[in-house]
Amino acid sequence: MKRFREYHPEQPYLLPPSPLEWLPEDHLAYFVHAVVGELDLSPIVAAHAEERGRPPYEPRMMLAVWIYAYAVGIRSSRKVAKALVEDVAFRFLSGNQQVRYWALNRFRTRHKEALAGLFVKSVQLAERAGLVSLKHVAVDGSKIKAAASKHKAMSYARMQVEERKLLKEINDYLNDCDELDAGEDELYGESSGDELPEHLRSKAGRLKAIQAAMTELEEEAEEKAEAEQAERRQRAKAEGREYEPRKEPGEVDPKPAAQCNFTDPESRIMLKGKDVVQAYNAQIAVDAGSQVILAADLSNLAADAPHLPEIMKQVLMNAGRSPMEVSADAGYYSQENLKVIKGRGGEAFIPPGKVKHSEWREQVAPKGRAPDGLSDKELMRRKLATKRGKQKYTLRQVTVEPVFGQVKSARGLQQFLHIGLAANRCYWRFEAFAHNLLKVFRAQQALKRVSAGLNRA
Repeated sequence: MKRFREYHPEQPYLLPPSPLEWLPEDHLAYFVHAVVGELDLSPIVAAHAEERGRPPYEPRMMLAVWIYAYAVGIRSSRKVAKALVEDVAFRFLSGNQQVRYWALNRFRTRHKEALAGLFVKSVQLAERAGLVSLKHVAVDGSKIKAAASKHKAMSYARMQVEERKLLKEINDYLNDCDELDAGEDELYGESSGDELPEHLRSKAGRLKAIQAAMTELEEEAEEKAEAEQAERRQRAKAEGREYEPRKEPGEVDPKPAAQCNFTDPESRIMLKGKDVVQAYNAQIAVDAGSQVILAADLSNLAADAPHLPEIMKQVLMNAGRSPMEVSADAGYYSQENLKVIKGRGGEAFIPPGKVKHSEWREQVAPKGRAPDGLSDKELMRRKLATKRGKQKYTLRQVTVEPVFGQVKSARGLQQFLHIGLAANRCYWRFEAFAHNLLKVFRAQQALKRVSAGLNRA
């Protein structure tokens, strides 16, 4: 008769197993636990000054749970709460505590700035592990959907039409009420007769939302006009001529096509491939040697070029020095960006215009010294057509693009779960923190495997 191994799932243990035996010794959960023990959590601890009531959960435990959750691609507080019951790694990190979803979400929301601040620590940790060389850094951006539908957006021109329509409907109703005042009691019963009925109350709320959105677009247009005015004034001064303003402050109106979303007003309509989405623009700078993220930012500006100066500034602040080489796609090309990179001692590899891959591969490398009188764009095209230029620009394709693939596809960040630019910027940097921890963890695992192989040899 065939014999099988003993199987008694309901049999109690004589001695409880050690939590360190629940998982393989090289498991990610143990690494996360060790890293959290080294982090400075004073900003989080300081926020829990209130001593009355039931003690809150230990910040180290809550942070470890959220770090591991982001590292394995779980961002929903309800899914994390479920994992704290069903997943051994989560149960180890929580000390076998089953935290409710609302407590998990409140911790993440309350301490979002502190979570974002951990990103710099991950860069420093990667540098200590020898993963930051700064020989070549690639910069890129990717559009990530906001927690809002593009169908909830409305253009400024459409808002003006809707505003007039709703005002007319509400005013017509109030005028009818004045004419039918004698029959008011019969119509409204015990009501005073001066409140709007339900169908117009919702329209009044919609009118208020539209007017608020219009005000926001008008303020944005005014700020943009003032910035452009200051730039033109500065240019005129440099050229020694008198500046004449096109429009006085307060005279600038938003473009008719300017849009605002009613669910997440700070998100914007953006082009993602061939799709039009309601999104934010996520920016990163990545070290080519290790795919460690050195800088991470988020904005609601669709264009990529304006982000590069801030990204380069963050690389310097986070890593303590600037990169030797910087590559980016054609969307980042501008004279200002070339000056920023050169001013920090780096060499830029940024094409001044889009070139098809087939054309780029077939370009013949120029020979000899560059002719005199070439423009910056022509010099850049010539450099990128050389063997060295192609090699350096190819690094971008195997550096920053795979990182977005790991974050968005492997770990499933296809859409933000929160409302507002500031909040999502914090969570984007926490994403970058989790990404860097994974890079350090895997580098350590690879080093252990090499060491074990040498010992066996």
